[in-house]
Amino acid sequence: MSDALADRFESQGREWRDPLQIVSQWSDVAAADAGDLQAEATGAWWDVLAATGTTLIVSREYEHLLLALNATRRPRVSYLRLPHPSGVAFAPDEDRLYVASTRNPNQLYAFSPLAGMLERADVAEHAAPIRALLPERTWYLPGCSYIHDLAVIGGTLHANAVGQNVVLAIADGRARPVWWPAALERDGRPRTECNYIQLNSIAAGADLAGSYFSASGERPGELRPGHERYPVDGRGVIYSGATREPVVRGLTRPHSARLHQGSVWVDNSGYGEVGVARDGHFDVVTRLPGWTRGLGFAGGIAFVGTSRVIPRFRQYAPGLDVDRSVCGVHAVDLAGGQVLGSLLFPAGNQIFAIEPVPASWTPGFPFDETSTSELGPALFYAYRLAGDTS
Repeated sequence: MSDALADRFESQGREWRDPLQIVSQWSDVAAADAGDLQAEATGAWWDVLAATGTTLIVSREYEHLLLALNATRRPRVSYLRLPHPSGVAFAPDEDRLYVASTRNPNQLYAFSPLAGMLERADVAEHAAPIRALLPERTWYLPGCSYIHDLAVIGGTLHANAVGQNVVLAIADGRARPVWWPAALERDGRPRTECNYIQLNSIAAGADLAGSYFSASGERPGELRPGHERYPVDGRGVIYSGATREPVVRGLTRPHSARLHQGSVWVDNSGYGEVGVARDGHFDVVTRLPGWTRGLGFAGGIAFVGTSRVIPRFRQYAPGLDVDRSVCGVHAVDLAGGQVLGSLLFPAGNQIFAIEPVPASWTPGFPFDETSTSELGPALFYAYRLAGDTS
């Protein structure tokens, strides 16, 4: 064997050795930059989070970063790197967290808490981060699905396929269309050939009929979402799952619709607002400094995300001071709309989803600013997830 060939084989043998590469299927993935994790708390942020007893799962899509915010023992920001994470959904009955990775092809990840380590003679004992979230499985969907939001409805995972104008039910890794707006139907079937209305979030009810869905437009038009002249101001709607018709109009790029205590809450992104959609109109609860997207509830608190506005999409935010927009998560008192505290990311860009889960279920991910992928080899070599019988 020539030296050149031997060197080639040796180089190939060293490739794909970092567990973070395997988890994310990202060959040159690296630990998160310190700047990406830098966070500045204002007001009573950490106290409010601790009082709710939750861990917040936050996806920062364009930074390829999935975060967990926890204040059980101390303020902690932990993370895992995934390509373009978007929707997040907690399935307590399954003991799982689902995360959408919206690249081509799309991926859906299922995470479960770490229960401990397998007994191994070839691994030195080390302190495993008990109940840290680790990936359990993943499966793929076509890139044209353009998955945004995720939700568990009637015990089944659902995803809104923005690129196909439908909501998908996902079971055993298989996806089938189960809901679409009446305006997107032709001969009894949905029009799935391209994205017409940016059908982008799910307010999950007990079933599809009791759920609601947000979109940037009501029906197909001359221009499609993503075009620089696509009309957005006041064109957004909330659809009823039961009638498949709009029940609220006049929104601007609405995102993160959620059912909470019988009311449909939604981020009116283009105006930096969060509020309640009811009786045919939108009631603003508070305005925040950025593109509102990401919404979750814990007790009497709404956790709302704000993002910077990507320059090429400035026209989608007619109600914002784009240059003053910030990336962060804000704790809003539902009773009065006051912001009790915020966690801002000075180098942050885009927040997509915020999903509160019980802090007792998980403190977050195994990696934080003090631990990098050096933890990975032993952890991923011999982990045991909750529910495993091995």
